Amino acid sequence: MDLAINPFSSGTRLRDMIRSIRACKTAAEERAVVRRECAAIRAAISEGDQDYRHRNMAKLMFIHMLGYPTHFGQMECLKLIAAAGFPEKRIGYLGLMLLLDERQEVLMLVTNSLKQDLNHSNQFIVGLALCALGNICSAEMARDLAPEVERLLQNRDPNTKKKAALCSIRIVRKVPDLAENFMGAAVSLLKEKHHGVLISAVQLCTELCKASTEALEYLRKNCLEGLVRILRDVSNSSYAPEYDVAGITDPFLHIRVLKLMRTLGQGDADCSEYINDILAQVATKTESNKNAGNAILYECVETIMGIEATSGLRVLAINILGRFLSNRDNNIRYVALNMLMKAIAVDTQAVQRHRATILECVKDADVSIRKRALELVYLLVNDTNVKPLTKELVDYLEVSDQDFKEDLTAKICSIVEKFSQDKLWYLDQMFRVLSLAGNYVKDDVWHALIVLMSNASELQGYSVRSLFKALLACGEQESLVRVAVWCIGEYGEMLVNNISMLDIEEPITVTESDAVDAVEVALKRYSTDVTSRAMCLVSLLKLSSRFPPTSERIKEIVAQNKGNTVLELQQRSIEFSSIIQRHQSIKSSLLERMPVLDEANYLVKRAASTQATVSSVKSAPTVTPGGQPKLPNGVAKPPPAPLADLLDLSSDDTPVTTSAPTTVPNDFLQDLLGIGLTDSSLSGGAPSTSTDILMDLLSIGSTTPVQNGPPTSNFIPPGIAETKPVAVTPQVVDLLDGLSSSTPLPDENAAHPTITAFQSATLKITFSFKKQPGKPQETTINATFTNLATTTFTDFVFQAAVPKFIQLRLDPASGSTLPASGNGSVTQSLTVTNNQHGQKPLAMRIRMSYKVNGEDRLEQGQISNFPAGL
Repeated sequence: MDLAINPFSSGTRLRDMIRSIRACKTAAEERAVVRRECAAIRAAISEGDQDYRHRNMAKLMFIHMLGYPTHFGQMECLKLIAAAGFPEKRIGYLGLMLLLDERQEVLMLVTNSLKQDLNHSNQFIVGLALCALGNICSAEMARDLAPEVERLLQNRDPNTKKKAALCSIRIVRKVPDLAENFMGAAVSLLKEKHHGVLISAVQLCTELCKASTEALEYLRKNCLEGLVRILRDVSNSSYAPEYDVAGITDPFLHIRVLKLMRTLGQGDADCSEYINDILAQVATKTESNKNAGNAILYECVETIMGIEATSGLRVLAINILGRFLSNRDNNIRYVALNMLMKAIAVDTQAVQRHRATILECVKDADVSIRKRALELVYLLVNDTNVKPLTKELVDYLEVSDQDFKEDLTAKICSIVEKFSQDKLWYLDQMFRVLSLAGNYVKDDVWHALIVLMSNASELQGYSVRSLFKALLACGEQESLVRVAVWCIGEYGEMLVNNISMLDIEEPITVTESDAVDAVEVALKRYSTDVTSRAMCLVSLLKLSSRFPPTSERIKEIVAQNKGNTVLELQQRSIEFSSIIQRHQSIKSSLLERMPVLDEANYLVKRAASTQATVSSVKSAPTVTPGGQPKLPNGVAKPPPAPLADLLDLSSDDTPVTTSAPTTVPNDFLQDLLGIGLTDSSLSGGAPSTSTDILMDLLSIGSTTPVQNGPPTSNFIPPGIAETKPVAVTPQVVDLLDGLSSSTPLPDENAAHPTITAFQSATLKITFSFKKQPGKPQETTINATFTNLATTTFTDFVFQAAVPKFIQLRLDPASGSTLPASGNGSVTQSLTVTNNQHGQKPLAMRIRMSYKVNGEDRLEQGQISNFPAGL
């Protein structure tokens, strides 16, 4: 074709450029072609070539879409727009929308051309100007051209009205203050018959509602009737081929109108009442066997849930979502689950009716549906349905995919902890979860389980037998192994002797050797898990005390780790072997059963720790005014007696500011218990306050603090005869856990008689007390140490630990040698200051170390019989 005859037939050269670019085999070849074409276009622009200006602009737009710079052609767009003919304007406006945006300064030059074209007699040129303005309009252009656009909303041509309405949306978004100019015109457009105009008008009304509260109130009063009429007409209209989609008349208009109704009815009872009937009609008449019908039903349900609808209408909406859950289309089921999660806050009972269908969705093949259904089930759980729902979830846990087990396990554990009021049921569910998915159970969950078992004395036998059987059957589950070996170590004699049998149990035959075998297998299986192996070693050490005939075998098993490359396990092995072989005199007292853990304090601290990262924790215990704490698992703790709160866990949530720690020869708890804990004091800094209380109780040293553990309390390190008073430094919590909770409150007027603070077969300690006038909080204690044995004690050292509200100063002892048979004594003065005098009594743990014929001896005890008033 001769281009000189028809200069607007520019396709040939554009096709040639596209063909040559697509023929390039490398990026370098493509860049060369583009450079060559850009050079030719620049030359044509410089020469002022008008015949091929539109063709060059088309080529520049293609080059722009490939990502190459085309800024040099921006002025050509303006020249084409200023041309008189429609073809040039079409290419010019298209280039304007592609090559420029509202941030370009050159855009200001086109404002006058746009204004002229908006007033043009040719509707197609007006349409071009409206399209361009609707795509690149800036705030300045909006203010300048808003009157022209507003006038065009009353144009006779429906296409012009539609484009003017869409352009108005852009103007309102850019300049919300202009919203009031378009309110009346928008309402008048709702009376049109053309569906394109109606959709644009509805969208304009929606944008006006967002831009101005004044516009929202105006539209509530003036457009509801029109919206109801539109929705009724399209719902009842006969077949119209130009608007039909899968047998549904214009679903797009349906959806736009429903969205606007939701905006208008939200928070307004009158508007909601006005549209209730039409919403019910749409919900019942729309066919649900087509995707277009489902889209309308979904939008109708969302509108019903978003306005002040009647309860009957909400039930109808939730039933529609229930039908969606049975649909084979995954997308429909997913959006139904999403909507049900919102609906549960509005009408829980209506959603509960579809519980069985939701549970089936938890087992769906699609992972997105499974996760969403699981979250919905979690929201559906209450005190009445917790047991059947948990059973369904636990049964599915056995066959669920590995990728889904972590989420499912977390939800089940949360449900059981949150809603359990029966300890036996709680234990059964947790044991089953540990058996099926113990590798996915988080640390704070099995920590809480151990705390519960420690408090449930009547279920300890049942627990250890259940865990022993589970360990034999499912020994590959990590958390199960940890809980099981802890239980076997603590309650091994209950396992072997079938103590505390429940009616639902059948007796099992377990020998002492079987118990040791189970722990040994776990120790060997978890060769790479330091925590599990450390717990196994502690369990074996305790079993050596519970089952004396197995001591030699246990010593051999423990000794196998003496050369372990992990320092923690090596240290434990060496120290435990020493306890079994050389320290028979203290082994029984050292390895006695752990004191009952304070569940109330543990739960409070756990909740406080979780609240640091989560905005709200529903599982935290709440205290009603004048009542007891509400705790899960059926626990009801009585109000603690003053002495039970020695560590002040419930009232001191803020960390205590401490001075720089004084270096001490050894960590007190490490020396006191004789087992290896990570000694953080040797590094020169205070130990981490986030160490888990339970991990401390289990004697598991770790350099990494457990995330969910409560902060440890502060203790004054023990005094040594040669040392000066030391500052308060954080230490491990549970030194004073075993103190009696029945000690009476102090009486300041009572006398302070001499007491026997400690007495064993070899050593006796007496305390006498002296008060300074005017200092009721300060007490001077004179300690007298007497050797009851027939052998002299040498290198005698006395040490003591007190709670954080007490300050302790030890003066040097009168000597370090205790004559045999009470033929002399050693004295030492202690000064204690009770900062909560009259509220909390004194309490103290003591340790005495000495040598007998060169052999080290250690004795320790707890003093809880201080006179009242100290």
